[in-house]
Amino acid sequence: MRVLILAVSVLGILVGADAAKAGLSTTTRDLSASVDQAAFTEETNQETEDQIGLDRGRRRDVQRGLAGLGFETRVNGKFDEQTRAVITRWQEARGYPKTGFLNTLQYKALLAEIVSTAHADSSSGEASDDDHPAHRRGGGAHHRRGGGGPGGLIGGMVGGLFGRR
Repeated sequence: MRVLILAVSVLGILVGADAAKAGLSTTTRDLSASVDQAAFTEETNQETEDQIGLDRGRRRDVQRGLAGLGFETRVNGKFDEQTRAVITRWQEARGYPKTGFLNTLQYKALLAEIVSTAHADSSSGEASDDDHPAHRRGGGAHHRRGGGGPGGLIGGMVGGLFGRR
C-alpha cells in the first residue's frame, strides 16, 4: 500500500512540474466571436442607452467592470465626460463605432466580457491567505490543513505514512 501511495505521489510531482513549466497562455482571445454582429453596426446614442434602463447601481457595475478590464474610470454611478471617454476607448478597442454610448447588444457584450475576465482571473491563480483574511472572534493562530495541488496531496500522504494525524 505504501508503495502505491509513493507511486501516486511521484506521479503528482511529475504532473505538477509539467503544469509549472507551461506558464501563462499567450493565446489571444477573440472577444468578438461570441458577440452578436449587430452590436458592431446598430446605432448607439443617448436614446439607445436609455432603452437599456441602467439605474445608478448598474452604471456603477459598468464603471467597475470597465476599470477591471483596464479602462480606469471613477465609480460614481454617473456617465459623465470621463466615463463617456472610457466607453469610447472600450468601443474603439473592440471595433465598435466610437460614440461613448451603449446599446443593448454592446451592454450585453461588455457584461459578458467582464464576467469572462473575472472568471479567468479567479481560476488562473490560487488565493493566498492575505487575499482572504480570517474572520473570527477572539485571537489564536490560524492553521491551514491540506493545501491544494500535488504538494498538499504529497504532504497528506507522507503525513499518513509516518503517522502524523
